[in-house]
Amino acid sequence: MPLSVDVAIEAAAWEALPHLESLAETAVHACVAETKVKLPPDCEVSVAFCDDETIRALNAQWRGQDKPTNVLSFPTPGRAADKPLLGDIVIAYETVAREAEAEGKSLADHTAHMILHGFLHLIGYDHETSAEAEAMEAVERRIAFALGIRDPYEGTQP
Repeated sequence: MPLSVDVAIEAAAWEALPHLESLAETAVHACVAETKVKLPPDCEVSVAFCDDETIRALNAQWRGQDKPTNVLSFPTPGRAADKPLLGDIVIAYETVAREAEAEGKSLADHTAHMILHGFLHLIGYDHETSAEAEAMEAVERRIAFALGIRDPYEGTQP
């Protein structure tokens, strides 16, 4: 695989999810396989698993929203094919755990969805418009299916 996944576990609560590094690598590589994104040799992506406090501060600083969120993506500038460092994905434990419980999903499945959602942002997908959201969600559904995860948008409105 031309892509390495650098995992940083920054919050002890993530110990509730064993094999987090493997989960991140599997989700990222499934994204690459499904999207067929062209990446340079020895490309790297960083996935940081943090808490709500950390992601709230990042969300306030970079998006002007002083509240926690489930996942943030920080792509490096340029085309994916030209970037040796694709970017960073940051995922907050408390928000993801709360959402998983509320939606009747396993923590592992919801975390995998957050990883793939964040990765898609790094390679240029977005959901600012309805058309973009539909296209991105369709790719997310295909990747989730390939990972054996039920439709992450099942029961939601488009």
